[in-house]
Amino acid sequence: MKEFLRRKNIVISAKRYGVDALGAMAQGLFCSLLIGTIIDTIGTQFQIEFLMRTVATIGKGDHQIAYTVGGLASAMSGPAMAIAIGYALQAPPLVLFSLATVGFASNTLGGAGGPLAVLFIAILAAECGKVVSKETKVDILVTPLVTIAVGIGLSAWWAPAIGTAASSLGRVIMWATELQPFLMGILVSVIVGVALTLPISSAAICAALGLTGLAGGAAVAGCCAQMVGFAVMSFRENRWGGLVSQGIGTSMLQMGNIVKNPRIWIPATLTSAVTGPIATCLFQMQMNGAPVSSGMGTCGFVGPIGVYSGWVQDVASGAKASIAAMDWIGMALICFILPAVICWALGLVCRRLGWIKEGDLKI
Repeated sequence: MKEFLRRKNIVISAKRYGVDALGAMAQGLFCSLLIGTIIDTIGTQFQIEFLMRTVATIGKGDHQIAYTVGGLASAMSGPAMAIAIGYALQAPPLVLFSLATVGFASNTLGGAGGPLAVLFIAILAAECGKVVSKETKVDILVTPLVTIAVGIGLSAWWAPAIGTAASSLGRVIMWATELQPFLMGILVSVIVGVALTLPISSAAICAALGLTGLAGGAAVAGCCAQMVGFAVMSFRENRWGGLVSQGIGTSMLQMGNIVKNPRIWIPATLTSAVTGPIATCLFQMQMNGAPVSSGMGTCGFVGPIGVYSGWVQDVASGAKASIAAMDWIGMALICFILPAVICWALGLVCRRLGWIKEGDLKI
């Protein structure tokens, strides 16, 4: 059995499924739902007629759904996630292409918790497809049939329950944050921020749980604290290249250094514990854009853009009268200024205590 699994490149491990697949799923979300949201926001804000008008209509009668360019991109989030997962699992071509159907089915049937359903079901469908791949002379029929049959079967059986569980957990977190914004602001900010720096996907976690509202705002604060914090704190070692690669790239670049000296993580983590409750209690910053944005931080400025797109949607729906100056001030402080100042100061203290030595933050 071990030899068969090795030959089929089926590696049953936490890294393959919990790191590689989860990270790829976040990239699939980024290339579909998130990009679609950004396109729609640009079209609305700059009144670009092509981006605002309906380019496709699907359905008949009262069940017609109109799609803009951004809407089409967002609608493909299920297939994009599943194919990305298959790519991370190194699935052969016929399995990879068949996962488009699996992703659409599991994401649709999973409802608000669709991304988590896609993660589990796409992994199982891909591995089953890999088992039969190139084992018969009619591989072009057998492999897609098995992959799609397993995927759709599991989607009908599991996806609604997985989706309900994920969205329920997300709602509990958001409810708890509304009830106890200070405590939950700290917890959500620290946990999601730590997940951002670990080799797992905080974006995929936030998307799977549908984390928006105040909890989403706390998540953005935690992610920005890690990215901007490490970028500024390590400036003396990494200069401008490090500032850009960590500040708008990823703080995951410090993971190797964290393994060598875990104490370098103290300033960024404490910073997220400070900015999280400031976001929830003082500025009431909410993420009402795409949930995946909650776990992106300043990576490509996706976190702030997600907060802004939520403002735009709230204004359009009448939930918010206008975008106030305090909104912009809060975003600037929470996403950029406070992480830079607080983490730099805490880093200086850690250096003077000897906890962080010269070169510890070099990437």
